[in-house]
Amino acid sequence: MSRAVSRPVLRTSLALLAGTALAAPLILSAPVAAGGAAAPYTVSALTVTVHTGDRTCPVDVDLYRPRGVDAAHPAPAVLTTNGFGGSKADGSTDAIARAFASRGYVALAYSGLGFGRTGCPISLDDPGTDGTAAGRLIDLLAGTRTADDGTRIDYVTKDRPGDPRVGMIGGSYGGAIQMATAAVDHRVDALVPLITWNDLGYSLDPNNAGRTRDVSGPVPGAYKYQWTNGFFLIGEAQGLLNPGLDLSRTGGAGCLHFVAPACRIKRLLDSRRYPEGRTEEMLQYVRSVSPVSYLKSVRAPTLLVQGEADSLFNLNEAVATYRTLRAQGTPTGMIWQSWGHSGGIKDPPKGELNLAKGNLESSYVGQRILAWFDRYLRHRTVTGTGPAFAYYRDWATGRSAYATSSAYPVGGSQRLYLSGDGMLVDNRGKVASGSREYRNLPVPTSHSETSLAGLIGFPDMPPYDIKGTYLDWTSAPVSGGPVDVVGAPKVTLRVDSPQAERVQNSSDAADKLVLFAKLYDVAPDGTKTLVHRLVAPARVPDVTRKFTVELPGIVHRYEPGHRLRLVIAASDAAYAGNRGVKRVTVTSAPEDTGVLELPVTEGVLP
Repeated sequence: MSRAVSRPVLRTSLALLAGTALAAPLILSAPVAAGGAAAPYTVSALTVTVHTGDRTCPVDVDLYRPRGVDAAHPAPAVLTTNGFGGSKADGSTDAIARAFASRGYVALAYSGLGFGRTGCPISLDDPGTDGTAAGRLIDLLAGTRTADDGTRIDYVTKDRPGDPRVGMIGGSYGGAIQMATAAVDHRVDALVPLITWNDLGYSLDPNNAGRTRDVSGPVPGAYKYQWTNGFFLIGEAQGLLNPGLDLSRTGGAGCLHFVAPACRIKRLLDSRRYPEGRTEEMLQYVRSVSPVSYLKSVRAPTLLVQGEADSLFNLNEAVATYRTLRAQGTPTGMIWQSWGHSGGIKDPPKGELNLAKGNLESSYVGQRILAWFDRYLRHRTVTGTGPAFAYYRDWATGRSAYATSSAYPVGGSQRLYLSGDGMLVDNRGKVASGSREYRNLPVPTSHSETSLAGLIGFPDMPPYDIKGTYLDWTSAPVSGGPVDVVGAPKVTLRVDSPQAERVQNSSDAADKLVLFAKLYDVAPDGTKTLVHRLVAPARVPDVTRKFTVELPGIVHRYEPGHRLRLVIAASDAAYAGNRGVKRVTVTSAPEDTGVLELPVTEGVLP
């Protein structure tokens, strides 16, 4: 018998999900003075009503002013806002502001549009809406406008009249807003976006085949419905989590708290259909609220921090942003830290940036963040900002856990070939001729993760694949030393699928074949590890031709005695999969076989 859930219990559950969702990665404790004295700053709660687009939004703000900072002794400012589902009052946003106010920065923390007690519906960090609203807060820091109660700020360092020295920091939803703001307001002087997206179309409906630009392509992939539904629930529950919201928060197109275009896109994704016209509309909209569409206007020096354990916004998204910014001459650095949305947020490895403890000075990433703001906000030109690229290695310890490079990518590419007998071999001449097949079932038959489990801290079952619904290829054991893979592996292959070929020219892209590529580490005792539980959904552009699937970036060491295993699966429980049952055959021959390319920084593939 089903049991009704009481309103208080439901509200508590949603608050738990919202409070830990995209806010959890951002919990900083401000240092205290000697003897346990309170941190040297004052906090003022303000409301700043802004006009953005056709909306008027009251923005809920906390202003942190370091003691001793005044018009005669100004200081640069740091602007921060919440992750999705959070607010200025959550432990994350508030703690970031306290941490920087303790270090002499004027800090402004605010609840993003549609969250906490800030008005207007959720508009997905749209630069024309959310970015413009943040720009009005920069006006407040510049002293060219006042808060609703008349408060005027005249103690922020200025580069010129009306142009305050201001940086931005935050994670996930609070990361993308930085680039959205910098694209429409060039007064922003430095950005530190953590674990955020490049193309929201890729994030929520990834297609790792047939791309035309970095992570973007013309055809959607596999709907990441677990992540999407979790955050949609958080957004729609804002009225329950924050009673007494004003009418400016009302959404459109049938949603309570999302703008109408976002609501329509959610309904299209839920339909599991991609008809012509509607699909182009969806991709156009999600990219319009994504950095991929406006990075050309971002000139503020940007330090990207992305998580290796992150199936929501994987490393490939940071790489796409990094490449674009570097190519246009924007000063840019990129760090791959250990934790992301899928793991390590609550308990990072020892020595890693632990935002719950505020260990900025004692962690590699924290030191890089402080140096970035020292250089670009305090104009300490002798301060080094560090190498262009750094990445965390879970097999190393202490300060040596991070390897660095003057550029990305690092290392060289090594190849393994898909043999007809299920082996990965290092030479085409070793490929055995043969064919093998799998087919999908009407229900998911593979499991990589339960999305949100790692973020909230719930246990998850081990990954699995059901026999007959996948193909795998396994290498010989690694010998002569470890093999380190740093970057995004790629697999190029050809498949045969009569059912998919018959609907190849369908007007609905959902008819095209979907498969899921992934890499395992197989220990000598047979134990399998799916590296960070990452998979690469691919909607095959043309089943009559070869295609390439780019897997999510990884940093992983294959120890001696371990084997690499490539798996091509028919489905994954965290994603929407194939429409109808499709049989898939992969044929190998020495002169024509699939190729797995791996970016290797150390060692030789077996």
